[in-house]
Amino acid sequence: MSEHHGGHVQHHPPAKATWGMASSATLHCLTGCAIGEVLGLVIATALGWSVAPSIALAVVLAFLFGYLLTLIPLRRAGVGWGSAVKLALAADTVSIIVMEIVDNGVMLVIPGAMTAGLTSALFWGALAVSFAVAFVVTTPVNKWIIGRGKGHAVIHAYHH
Repeated sequence: MSEHHGGHVQHHPPAKATWGMASSATLHCLTGCAIGEVLGLVIATALGWSVAPSIALAVVLAFLFGYLLTLIPLRRAGVGWGSAVKLALAADTVSIIVMEIVDNGVMLVIPGAMTAGLTSALFWGALAVSFAVAFVVTTPVNKWIIGRGKGHAVIHAYHH
């Protein structure tokens, strides 16, 4: 952040990132990812897809819903579409990438989780564990990003 004073620019460091801010940003990301992943896996299961295309659809929808959960409040705050999309990409991309790598990685290493089916306790238990691990891994990443004035720090001014 910078201000103009007397013909020169003063730079201010970003506000100190707290664990609460990081947890909130991560929970926001996790919500979008979870909606997208569950919807993707439901669709893929209904279509009888194998593991790889199922994961691909789930990841695409996780990004879509992750960004959507940022776009909607920005648009409600009066931000134009172009700016809102840029802000959502800046705020969420790294967080969603980390979350998707971790939660899908956990699902893949739990034997039988991806092929257990939507009516299986193994599937839902593994998914819950994968989201929990992703939250724990992604929160410090978000804290670091916010501390640098990036990620959810770029949309903080639009929150009411």
